[in-house]
Amino acid sequence: MSTPKAREAARAVVLDEDDRVLLLRYDEGGKVFWATPGGALDPGEDHQTAVRRELGEELGVTDAELDPQIATRTKEHLIQGETVRQIERYFVVRLSAGRVDPSRATQTDGILAWEWWTLTDLNATDQTVYPVGLTGLIDHFLSSGIPDAPFAFTD
Repeated sequence: MSTPKAREAARAVVLDEDDRVLLLRYDEGGKVFWATPGGALDPGEDHQTAVRRELGEELGVTDAELDPQIATRTKEHLIQGETVRQIERYFVVRLSAGRVDPSRATQTDGILAWEWWTLTDLNATDQTVYPVGLTGLIDHFLSSGIPDAPFAFTD
């Protein structure tokens, strides 16, 4: 068995003025889930540049300021029929809800919906949300700020 190809990715934990988190809804081959905005790095791109590009492509936001990296996640999964080992870095982005305008998005990549979630709603949902443990990460960030070292998701 061969080792899956590594795929570097950058993701945004987008929080609004009411500490709600923005999640995007996807349906990949009948598997419906919610996830944070983001995606793979383009050749020669660093993680921060990739997050900013993805925010423009998926949310129509082109001038977001990023907080430092707060988490990492490594997960093997299928991308277009190929198993990859995705290595993600997560950054907090603070945006007012009114700045997010999906009608200005340039590449929606199969996004079915954009929705702001309270942490209470996120804790109570029976829908699939990635990464697993997102609520705990946001709770920690809101109470303690940027961690000394990035949190490592284990899902």
